[in-house]
Amino acid sequence: MNIPEGKKIYFLSDFHLGAPDWERSLVREKKIVDFLEQARKDAAMIVLVGDMFDFWFEYKDVVPKGFVRILGKLAELTDAGIPMHFFIGNHDMWMRGYFEKELNIPVFDKPQTYEWNGKSFYIGHGDGLGPGDHGYKFLKKIFRNKLCQTMFGAMHPWLGIGIANYFSRKSRAKTGSDDSIWLGDDKEWLVIYSNEILNKEYFDYFVFGHRHFPIDVLLKNGKSRYVNLGDWITNFTYAVFDGNNMTLKRFEGNTLTDKAII
Repeated sequence: MNIPEGKKIYFLSDFHLGAPDWERSLVREKKIVDFLEQARKDAAMIVLVGDMFDFWFEYKDVVPKGFVRILGKLAELTDAGIPMHFFIGNHDMWMRGYFEKELNIPVFDKPQTYEWNGKSFYIGHGDGLGPGDHGYKFLKKIFRNKLCQTMFGAMHPWLGIGIANYFSRKSRAKTGSDDSIWLGDDKEWLVIYSNEILNKEYFDYFVFGHRHFPIDVLLKNGKSRYVNLGDWITNFTYAVFDGNNMTLKRFEGNTLTDKAII
């Protein structure tokens, strides 16, 4: 795909809508909708890299209530012809066709590769990739298991969503401020993972969410870059590719700027 002159591709992730409560989530949701409305002016594509919701599970005929502002905005943008792609995260991995049918947004549960204007991209949410974190990787297999999903879906939504929200809050309380600490290139597991991929295949950019730490670093080959998109809880950061360069930015709540944060 070649990006038309004057157009851009936007990348953002980790909204965690629903957390920590309805009031504060609503403030963030309105800010994200404002961002999307401004991005539509020159967006060739918008890539949502997971954890849009703090919890999301699609029952056969039910989805979690709320989030009407952002869902309506996404539908409005795709109806206007702006393509979007969504990568499920560890908080919203239980998607079963709602986004594809209602919003016309393809949903991916594994990293995907793209090429825009001759630049190659490797994109995924980032959970469960790289070394370590064996406990979560085991849980992820359970969460992705079709039988386990069917059993959970058999619960009444009032009970199932209540249980899920409880454990989501517990998980966040356990990790605390860990996401605000950069571990270093030799210990950051997504950096290690990106370098391992480079041993097999070249990519110009590795783009992930999940980490909640906005960063743009040069990888070991001296050419490729690892970009983590940060989050929309404390950082309000996103990345934009203008056809030539990728830039990590912060949304200040008024207009989109050309100023990079890194």
